[in-house]
This record gives sequence, C-alpha cells and structure tokens, in this order.
Amino acid sequence: MDDSPIIFARAEGIASIRFNRPQVLNALDEAMVAALRAAVETAARDERVRVVVISGEGRGFMAGGDVGRFHAAGPEAPALVQRLIEPFHEAVARLAEMPKPVIASLHGPVAGAGLSIALLADLAIAADDAQFTLAYARIGTSPDGSATWSLPRVVGLRKALELALLADTIDAAEALRLNLVNRVVPRERLEAETEALAARLAAGPALAYGKIKRLMRTSLDRDLPAQLAEEASAFTTCAASADFAEGVSAFVAKRAPRFTGR
Repeated sequence: MDDSPIIFARAEGIASIRFNRPQVLNALDEAMVAALRAAVETAARDERVRVVVISGEGRGFMAGGDVGRFHAAGPEAPALVQRLIEPFHEAVARLAEMPKPVIASLHGPVAGAGLSIALLADLAIAADDAQFTLAYARIGTSPDGSATWSLPRVVGLRKALELALLADTIDAAEALRLNLVNRVVPRERLEAETEALAARLAAGPALAYGKIKRLMRTSLDRDLPAQLAEEASAFTTCAASADFAEGVSAFVAKRAPRFTGR
C-alpha cells in the first residue's frame, strides 16, 4: 500500500482521492492537508476529470483532526491549528466551486472534519456500518471545513444546532433520514456502488452538471428574479453545447445519449 497520506488516481474520467492514514483513522495532520489540497487542485485543473470521489482507507472514512498532535503541541496548538486549517479550507472551497460532481464514499467513523467533507460533497453514499458525529464540541472547539455552512442547509437550523452542540453519534439509517447521505448500501457493496455512481456521472453532460452545481450552491444568495436570470443564462450556454445537441437528438430518436462533455 502506498504510504502517502493521500492516494490519488485517475481513470475513465474519475479522480479518486483516498485518505491514507488508517492507523489513526485517517486523522488530518499537516502532510495530509497539504496532499489533499494538491490532489483537489489537480483534479480541478485536469480537463479529463469529470467526477471526483473521496474515500478513506482502513476501517473508517475519517476521524477528523489528529487530536494526538493537538495534545502534543500544548501551548503551540493554536499555531498548529492555523497551519492545518488554511490549506484544509482551501481544499474544501475548491471542492465546492469546481464544476465537477464530488462524491463522498463513506464507511466506519465519519467524524469532525470527515463529516464536514461528507456534507460538502455533492453526493454522499454510505456503507451501513458508517457512524456520523460532528465531534468538535467533545474537544472544546467549534466546527471547521464548512460544516456550519453545509449542515443548516441540509437539516435545518434547529437540528444542525443539536448535532453540533450535543455531538452525538448517529448511524447510517439516521443519516439517511436526515439527508446527510443520499443512499446507504451494504458495506461489501460500497466500492462497487460508488464506482457505478461515479461512472454514471462521468458519462453525463459535464457542462450541464457544472451549471446545475453552481445554480444550486449559489441559489440561497439570490432572490427569485436574480435566480431566474442565472437559470436563463446557464440554459442558454448549455443550449450551445455539443452535449445539448446530442441530448436533443437522442431524445427524438429514442436512444441513449452519448455525451462527450463539450
């Protein structure tokens, strides 16, 4: 197994970003956040990449920040946090703004920053053994990684506050009920189901996906007339694409479309 903190691979239009510190449940340290930022930037810039999948090696997705490192840092902990949080937030922001769909593939513990990343992803698929907790309050701090932005939008303010303040652990079934994830699958099927979902998106209309993602993610920043104007602009741009011409032709011919991403 590669000993890099992030395992990055590309194939068939899919970029895979895999956390790889299984001995500490993929807890974030300086090397991992630097590697994460680099991997996300590579995926964002590579025109061959049409979908990004984020997953974790070992028995869980991610346990959050490396609490052992915080403890060892003692009075230098604030400086350590600053070194971690800046590149981490750059990576998170890039994931949100890139026009490519991002899938979180989740199993085992999904805690702290791990849950922040899962919430920020465009789609999340979880194994039935996944356990979720916004664990920050347990160590006396507030969330990072966009959790306070994502969570109220997903579950509403009151439930978001409950999850953040109490830091209780919930199982995959409850996560599905709360819309923290899109689907739950048996643990042994997680990789195959994730690959199938990623392949489906990779074969889709990339330009339209980018427009959909941007329209949805920025919708709460606009009133209705402004959003309608954005929708009109996005639709018009898509209508000039090769994928739109193919989609319309395939619909009329009653056949499956063959999108090229252009």
